[in-house]
Amino acid sequence: MSQTLFDALTWRGLVSQSTDEANLRSHFEQGPVTYYCGFDPSAPSLHIGNLVQILTLRRIQERGHYPLALVGGATGLIGDPKMTGDRTLNDRQTVAAWVERIQGQIAPLLDFEGKYAARMVNNLDWTKELSAIDLLRGVGKHFRLSTMLAKETVARRLASEQGISFTEFSYQVLQGLDFRELYQRYGCTVQTGGSDQWGNLLSGVELIHKANGATVHAFTTPLITKADGTKFGKTESGTVWLDPAMTTPYAFYQFWLNQDDRDVSGYLKVFTFLEPDRIAELEAATRERPQERAAQKALASEVTALVHGPKAAQGAADAAAALFGTGSLAALEADMLASAVVELPTATVPKEGEPMTVVEALAASGLEKSKGAARRTLAAGGVYLNNQKVTDPDQVLESADFLHGRFALLRRGRKTLGLAERR
Repeated sequence: MSQTLFDALTWRGLVSQSTDEANLRSHFEQGPVTYYCGFDPSAPSLHIGNLVQILTLRRIQERGHYPLALVGGATGLIGDPKMTGDRTLNDRQTVAAWVERIQGQIAPLLDFEGKYAARMVNNLDWTKELSAIDLLRGVGKHFRLSTMLAKETVARRLASEQGISFTEFSYQVLQGLDFRELYQRYGCTVQTGGSDQWGNLLSGVELIHKANGATVHAFTTPLITKADGTKFGKTESGTVWLDPAMTTPYAFYQFWLNQDDRDVSGYLKVFTFLEPDRIAELEAATRERPQERAAQKALASEVTALVHGPKAAQGAADAAAALFGTGSLAALEADMLASAVVELPTATVPKEGEPMTVVEALAASGLEKSKGAARRTLAAGGVYLNNQKVTDPDQVLESADFLHGRFALLRRGRKTLGLAERR
C-alpha cells in the first residue's frame, strides 16, 4: 500500500510542527486542498534553504492539491524580525525587482498549467490600498498583545539590547492577514513554512478562527542541519543562492557533491524526488563503498538539474571530472569552464611581454609559497598543467596551453587546483 501524503512527508523528514495532526492528515486525504507558502524578497535571490519549501509545495501538488506561491511584495517592505537587530528596509523599486526575480525562480519548479495548477500571488495586491485604520479595525482587533509578545523571536528581541521596532513587531499581523486573504479569495486552508516561522503561521490560523469562525491548518519543515555542526547552505564564499549569477551552476553542483556521508541520506530525501528504494540503494553504497561517493554524485546531479536544468547539471559534472583529471578539459564549453575556475587562486599572464614558466605561475597563483617550493614539488612529480604531468622545471606556458585562449589549469598533487589566466 502506498504512503499517504503526510506519511511520505514525514518519511522525508519534512514535518516538524503542525496544528492538529490527525485533522490535518484527514484534511489532505479528503482533498483536494489549496495550500500556500510565502517567500519574502529580502535579497535578489532565494537560497537553498528556501528550496526546501518550494519542493515541499511541489510534493504536495503532485499528490493532487493546489499550491499558492506567495512572494511578499508587501511583507518584503517590512521584514520578518531577525533574532538580532532590525532588518534594512529596502526601497520599493528594489523590492519590486526582487519580487519579479524570485517569482522567476519559483515558476519552473511548480506546475502552473496542469490539473492542479499552481498560482503565483503577491500580498501587495491586497495591502497597497489598505488604510491603517482598516488594518487596525478589521485585523488588529483580533490579535492579543500577550500572544504576540510570546512569539519566540519577539521575546528574544525584547530581551536584547536592540529591542524590536513596531515595524517588525507588526510583521506577524501582516502574515496573518495573508492567510486570511488567501482563505477568502481561493479557499486556502493550509500554510507551510520553516520551523522558525511557526509563530507567524499560527497568527494566520488564529486570525481565521476568530474572524471567520473557520478551522485551517499549518505545518512546518525542520531547519536543515549538518552533522558537523556548521551551518547548512553556507560555504567559504558565502550563501548558496539559486540565481546562477550569484552561485554558478558548477559551484552549486560542488556544494552538494562535497556533503558529508553522515548528511547525504537526509539531503537525498529532502532535496530530491528519488524513490525510497533508490535512496536505500545509495545509502548502502555509501556504507559499503564510501570512496565512490555515489550518493553525493546523485544528490548533486538531481538538485542541480532541478534548479538549473539537466544540461547545466551534466556540464557541472563534466567540469568536476575534467578539473580533477578524469574527464576532458578541452571538451568543456567556455562558460562552464569559466564558472568552474572562478574561485581558484589565479596567476595573471599578460598577452604581451615575457612568457611565464609553469614554476612562476605556481608561485604567482599562490599554489606554492615560492618558485623554489614549486621546483621541489615538480621534481617530486606533483605538478600538472591541464592534467598533464610537468617534468621540465623551465617549461613555459604557450598559447596552446590556454583553453579557449584564456585558461591554463594548474594542479599541485591530486586535488589542489589553481589557474593561469591570460588577460
